[in-house]
Amino acid sequence: MTSAVFYVLTALTDEPRHGYGIVQETEALSEGQVQLRIGTLYGVLDRLAADGLIALDREEAHQGRLRRYYRLTGGGETALAAEARRMASGARIAARRIEARRTEARTPPAC
Repeated sequence: MTSAVFYVLTALTDEPRHGYGIVQETEALSEGQVQLRIGTLYGVLDRLAADGLIALDREEAHQGRLRRYYRLTGGGETALAAEARRMASGARIAARRIEARRTEARTPPAC
């Protein structure tokens, strides 16, 4: 799962959002690390919808334009939870190895 997909799914966990709202929430959640362009976003949304991870929640007219709101599906929540567990496991492994390396660096060589 790419960072963009991870943060798009995460942005939809609390409420349905329209495209621009997803872009803003994704940027905020990622602390600016993921900055989606609208064109890129709709490609991601189309793929996620085709995979059943998100669904169209509703459409609303806003200033003469149609806004589509998307929501996370049960399958999307399951996929996001699995990815969060995978990432957390990877972070724990990396942290243990970093700590082991630091411990080795502090240990004086045997005489």
